[in-house]
Amino acid sequence: MQITTSNPESELHPVIQAILERRGYKGPQGLAEFFSWDLKKLSDLSALKDLNKAAQRVVLAVQQGEKIGIYGDYDVDGTSSCALLYFFFKMLNVSVDLVQPSRFVEGYGIHPLNIDAAVKKELKLLITVDCGITAHDAAKRAREVGLDLIITDHHKESLEGLPQAYAVVNPNRNDEKGDASLKSLAGVGVAFCLALEIRKILEGQGKPMPSLYPLLQFVAIGTICDLAPMTPVNLKLVRHGLKQMAESCYSGIRSFFTPEERAAGKVLSEKCGFYIGPMINSKGRLEHPEKSLELLVSEDSDQAFLCYNQLDISNRERKIIQAGVFELAREQVIRDLEGDDPVVSIAYSPEWHEGVIGIVASKLTDTFKVPAIVFTNAEEEGMLKGSARSAGDLNIFEMLQKLSHLFARFGGHKAAAGLSIKKENLPVFTQEFKKLLRAIPPMLRTDHETFDLEIKAQDIGPKLARDLEMLEPFGNGNERPVFRVRDLKIESFELMRDVHVRWNLVSQTDPSHHLKGVSFNYIGKWKAIHPEELFKAAISRPHSTPAIDFELGINRWKGREFVQLQIKNIEMNC
Repeated sequence: MQITTSNPESELHPVIQAILERRGYKGPQGLAEFFSWDLKKLSDLSALKDLNKAAQRVVLAVQQGEKIGIYGDYDVDGTSSCALLYFFFKMLNVSVDLVQPSRFVEGYGIHPLNIDAAVKKELKLLITVDCGITAHDAAKRAREVGLDLIITDHHKESLEGLPQAYAVVNPNRNDEKGDASLKSLAGVGVAFCLALEIRKILEGQGKPMPSLYPLLQFVAIGTICDLAPMTPVNLKLVRHGLKQMAESCYSGIRSFFTPEERAAGKVLSEKCGFYIGPMINSKGRLEHPEKSLELLVSEDSDQAFLCYNQLDISNRERKIIQAGVFELAREQVIRDLEGDDPVVSIAYSPEWHEGVIGIVASKLTDTFKVPAIVFTNAEEEGMLKGSARSAGDLNIFEMLQKLSHLFARFGGHKAAAGLSIKKENLPVFTQEFKKLLRAIPPMLRTDHETFDLEIKAQDIGPKLARDLEMLEPFGNGNERPVFRVRDLKIESFELMRDVHVRWNLVSQTDPSHHLKGVSFNYIGKWKAIHPEELFKAAISRPHSTPAIDFELGINRWKGREFVQLQIKNIEMNC
């Protein structure tokens, strides 16, 4: 939702104004900066090192009719990047070869064998998206066989420095400016920069070029799902992408929306983060990701529908597998606590599915509020694969780097990392990693139940809920606000599927003001007070109300809208 008047402050609910002020956007100028949709005021997207060199090489390949390949990671960011460049080259009437590795065969990144496969296909130029920054062996092999390799990525480079590729386009190269505003770009954002630079060169040569504006839909999907920081650059790019998605020109993207959603004409970031992203990721987590990419590049609605159904089946299967692994991992962590508060959640089983250990690590972090690492057996005999997630302000990549001598392979960033380790090294790694963490103040390495602002029950209503949507897109650096309220009473509750809780609430000062709330995966949550205990306290102490932390949203169902509290935490007042 775009603010349309010259004085946005006058339109906003006072609670929203207070939230933005706390986040540093003060007064009319600050609000105008936050709410800006002006793409002309973006940072210079052409400022990346090697970008022009890479674009010039692509233009030469197009002009000489050379075969071009696009090699992308198997996650949402990589898949959306592949789709973005596929449709960009289609605008140039150029066919490209799309390649993605399997998590279970090649593993993450690009390897010499992928270079050899590209040569067999007679490719002359290969462009990586969302991977390649640590691919020294692949770059060396490309030079040996005469294949020009352009790496576009956004991950941190390795200690060995940059791969010796034809060009390396990455806002997080060590030699890029430390304060560069483009460092927040996801892999798909870097791919979009490359497309823009190619378009600029071709236009300069007098070639008519269509608008690249529709491609921002892929930028929105990849940026949100990869948890890229919502800096001013990403906020603008994602807003314009979301704006187009309900009536997308791409069959694959349209398949994710019901007729009711398309009619509403509004797409929120949670649609990407909690639905589209997991659907696209599901194939790559269980098998080869090709159907996810096939869906995104589908140009026929029937084909898109078939691909979508396959993703839906995979996602349902993924949820079942994930739930089983999480429950076993959770029980393992609790057994290992020995009555102490956890420092890190480390769990291992040879039987766990490699494709879900990353999600399980995230859920363990959500549960125990500390970093988590989940291991399972790798294909290679005697090796384990692990997926790590951070908590608090901890840089999990830097922490693990201190123990990298124990790993066979290792990579990642501040919030998440992947590693391979010999099974025999797991006990010493666990011991040393816990020792490193204990040397860091708990406040810096744990998640805390925090809230942005305390409000009154009377503040909660349709106006506040709708104005909150003006802050979209939510994400890393622009989190959905968490509120605290102390004047709501619990009238009743009911369990849903044995783990979720639906709450019926009423204002203590206004009995006519009723609200509904929901807590997902509440039952079994670490140190959470059981709903029955909270309800009994509400009856026995009618003048005492709990402190409720929640996110506020609108539940849209069959043309109707309901204000709903998404309750994260409930504390008993003494």
